[in-house]
Amino acid sequence: MTRVLVVAAHPDDELLGPGGTLARHIQDGDEVQAVVLADGATSRYPTEMVPVLAECAARAAKVLGLTAIHLARLPDQQLDTLPLLEVTRTVEAMVDQVRPDVVYTHFPGDVNNDHAVVARAAWTACRPYVVPRLRRFAVYETPSSTEWAWPLAGGAFTPELFVDVSETIEVKLAALQCYEGELRPYPHPRSPRAVRERAAYWGSKVGRSAAEAFQVLREVSG
Repeated sequence: MTRVLVVAAHPDDELLGPGGTLARHIQDGDEVQAVVLADGATSRYPTEMVPVLAECAARAAKVLGLTAIHLARLPDQQLDTLPLLEVTRTVEAMVDQVRPDVVYTHFPGDVNNDHAVVARAAWTACRPYVVPRLRRFAVYETPSSTEWAWPLAGGAFTPELFVDVSETIEVKLAALQCYEGELRPYPHPRSPRAVRERAAYWGSKVGRSAAEAFQVLREVSG
């Protein structure tokens, strides 16, 4: 059994990028957990929305079939104001608990600063001698963040790993519906139609009807 950990900045990020891939892991009998670092609400909504989003996350995790979703509830859109060590230690605690074989997190060049902080914290938390069993560390795109990144901030998202999600895209979309308040009307990249079209786009590049794309930063075989 493969242990998978997705490290996300905000509630719904654990689905927008790798949701179909996580569903495939689950279908294959793997244990999949998620940790969400920021509360996803306090920068835009009253604090009363924090438990609402937490409930959305719990429902989405159940639809997808996650073993568990862990909410750190750090301040939304303010992760870059915290010491990086604090964010890293939060991720390290989850890595120590899950002992993952595979980690997925944000592309570090995303326009959203929280995503960039989480990517760096996850990379630091997964140093080879700290997590010797880790076989793969890969980053995913997040609609409305990866494609809008500042073009000189470390280069573009250039995936080389494509996961066929033809049989799991509907599970991903069903789980995303649990975050109805976070979805947007088409043609916004976070609309259900755009998410489906993005999967079709990546799938067309590799001869599949739907796929999710990843950039692999480290892989160990054998």
